[in-house]
Amino acid sequence: SFIVSDEETKRVIRYFDQNQQILISNINCYGLTIDKNGFIYVSDCKNHEIRRWKQGDEKGELVAGGNGQGNHLNQLSYPTYIFIDEDYSLYISDNNNHRVMKWRKDAKEGIIVAGGNGEGNSLKQLFYPQGVIVDHLGQVYVADGGNSRVMRWCEGDEEGEIVVGENGKGSQSNQLNYPTGLSFDNEENLYVADYSNHRIQKYDRI
Repeated sequence: SFIVSDEETKRVIRYFDQNQQILISNINCYGLTIDKNGFIYVSDCKNHEIRRWKQGDEKGELVAGGNGQGNHLNQLSYPTYIFIDEDYSLYISDNNNHRVMKWRKDAKEGIIVAGGNGEGNSLKQLFYPQGVIVDHLGQVYVADGGNSRVMRWCEGDEEGEIVVGENGKGSQSNQLNYPTGLSFDNEENLYVADYSNHRIQKYDRI
């Protein structure tokens, strides 16, 4: 089976065989991730919060944000893509704040692990970040949508580095145009959803 975050109908749906099951309804869902215990995390972009659902929950548990829209460390502004690591730390593309936040399990506020210096294209900045994933070394990869590049940040660094898209926006094989989703395979090859080019790009282990 697979699970889909359907933003248009405000539902999270599980599909299996020819059937579907509505798991969560009436939520402004955008990003979705699942931890190793099978709990579902959903970013509610309009309420600026992330909630976690156990099977059978009706409302879900608030795990990040929930303090209104803003740029304080306990706030989010239109959170989109999310990622959960083995320690249950949650990484959030805080889209309108142009940053990626890390919320440790049971934390009351997050820490900035990428961006957070306003919108822009310097190595200290992001511009409407999208997909976020973390490798086995704890390095954070961010699809920097507005800058048409993928950035890598080590926690604590003030600057990131461009790992894909250093040739500017475009449709050539060495370019991206508003990348969104990111994923690794078992060999840590990187896959990028190159949204405005309507394609998936694969990059050998970086």
